[in-house]
Amino acid sequence: MELGSKPIRKRSKKRQSIDLPFLILTILLLSIGLITLFSASYVDAINSTQSGDGAFYFKRQGMFALAGIVCMLAVAFCLDYRKLHYLAIFSMVVSVLLLVAVIFVGVEHNDAQRWLKIGVEFQPSEIAKFSVILCFASMITVWGPKKMRTFRYGILPFVSIIVLIAALLYFEPHLSATVIIGATGMVMVFLGGANLAWLISMAACGVGGVVGLIFLLPHAMTRVKVWLDPFSDFRGKGWQGAQSLMAVGSGGVWGLGLGQGRQKHLFLPEPANDFIFAVICEELGMVGAILIMIVFAALILRGYQIALRAPDRFGSLLVAGITTQIAIQTIFNMGVVTGLLPVTGAALPFFSYGGTSLMMLLAEVGVILSVSRRIPAPEQG
Repeated sequence: MELGSKPIRKRSKKRQSIDLPFLILTILLLSIGLITLFSASYVDAINSTQSGDGAFYFKRQGMFALAGIVCMLAVAFCLDYRKLHYLAIFSMVVSVLLLVAVIFVGVEHNDAQRWLKIGVEFQPSEIAKFSVILCFASMITVWGPKKMRTFRYGILPFVSIIVLIAALLYFEPHLSATVIIGATGMVMVFLGGANLAWLISMAACGVGGVVGLIFLLPHAMTRVKVWLDPFSDFRGKGWQGAQSLMAVGSGGVWGLGLGQGRQKHLFLPEPANDFIFAVICEELGMVGAILIMIVFAALILRGYQIALRAPDRFGSLLVAGITTQIAIQTIFNMGVVTGLLPVTGAALPFFSYGGTSLMMLLAEVGVILSVSRRIPAPEQG
């Protein structure tokens, strides 16, 4: 399968404005995310901050959200996405250097050394996610369909990059980022026209690598065991998963009401971050959770529509890669919260607390909107 083929329908050369449906869906998710973040975080904020301000996390996230929206619109209207082509290798080199720096001078939280502090704390893995998308889109575009069907060009360099990133993430450790980057990369290679037999082999190696990491990393193997039965070690390693399932189950169909959740009262760890969806399920119930999933699905489908209509191959792959990353991360987070996947650190896009990661995400949305601006409008008549 290849993206970037010429559209059949005749189009004018006149540029469109940004894709309004995608922008509206983004703002909708961001708005709902801020509201639910306040509900999920105020108990933790009262107990963990010196000021005792229940709105502490909400205010910080709100400021980053406003800055992110400005960044998103600046990228959408002022940046020609085609110029990113020339930054692909540079961005990958910077990402690798930042990931190496984490190993030596990284900041540790919750037994994981994933952050760097340069003025503000941030996770270099978030930058690496976009760098892989940008680098893969550039390489696939330059080599073209013919070379992409060979092992030398269509498989080997992409696998090498993923293995390098995965090796650096191993030392943090950051298994969820490894899975998200690897899966996004494989989807992009598939869309780029790689030989399916080689691609299946690469996917099998990727799955084998993840399984191998689970057995090599003691904390990952422990998470698998408590995932299968979190109540077997209820007051130990299974506490997080068990509390999440209790929150999801207690919400029922209609939920307990916004702000009325019980598990966030110092029972559920990370209620404003990795497990914010559990708070949503408890307070808004199955109905509220499904409505949010529908909005996510609409955003993802619209993203792929923009990718299919993009004016060139590079734009198609960029949009498809970013959309795939959002899709995989959303599925991963919701799978962890509902017990379908082992507990690991994966934020819910637009919802989880984390200022720099939110700004990075909104900047990526800006890239999608930049591509959408250059889709020629259909001819009238």
